[in-house]
Amino acid sequence: MNLNLENKIIIVTGGSKGIGNGICKILAEEGAIPVIVGRTETDVLNAVQCIKDNGGRASYALAELNNPVDCKNAVQKVIKEFGRIDGLVNNAGVNDGVGLENGNYEDFISSLHKTLVHYYLMAHHALPQLKKSKGSILNIGSKTAMTGQGGTSGYAASNGGRNALTREWAVELLPYSIRVNAIIVSECYTPQYKNWIKKFPNPDEELKRIEDKIPLENRMTTMEEIGNTAVFLLSDRSSHTTGQLLFVDGGYVHLDRSL
Repeated sequence: MNLNLENKIIIVTGGSKGIGNGICKILAEEGAIPVIVGRTETDVLNAVQCIKDNGGRASYALAELNNPVDCKNAVQKVIKEFGRIDGLVNNAGVNDGVGLENGNYEDFISSLHKTLVHYYLMAHHALPQLKKSKGSILNIGSKTAMTGQGGTSGYAASNGGRNALTREWAVELLPYSIRVNAIIVSECYTPQYKNWIKKFPNPDEELKRIEDKIPLENRMTTMEEIGNTAVFLLSDRSSHTTGQLLFVDGGYVHLDRSL
């Protein structure tokens, strides 16, 4: 299926690794030009080069997304380079373990900035260009907003905010034909997830225990599977889909895990 993404300029925050990188690779395969926004120059440049080595096109903007000025500058760099923005993927964030017992005010506010506030800032600064292109916004979220996890109040609150902003922006941007959707991730074997699982005394056993609770095929969701859904939602093939929270999770959240 032709997704009509040829030459579309799509900003992807946190696009150098994990889920964001998976989205960038598939965007490039579809002929789009992902613009990777990240803070570590080596990682960002390596990700861009990898896409180019595989015959795609990509660009980048360096930014510390906790810094509001950097968010604005990243968007302005894209506009200066390409003259337009056709889509925005808000993806960057971190499950930093700021809990109710072990955190404090400063930690909690910092967690919101790491995982939620820049979603608003990037969308705010990209909006004038998205109005012109009638582009779309895709927010990447986590199951923690629905299921909880324990010991991660900041991350869970941020993801609840991501879901709420998805619905709010879908309403606010109706007059401009800008669609806003979210993909909710549960168990995806990203590099960050791999590092987390290594902290257990028996990582392989813990991974198997988690996989056994994923109803569809008892396996992790792949970054490519999330990328495929993301690219569809960014394309005009999903032209009447907005305000949706799509769970690409093998049924983890909504199906009986005893299956």
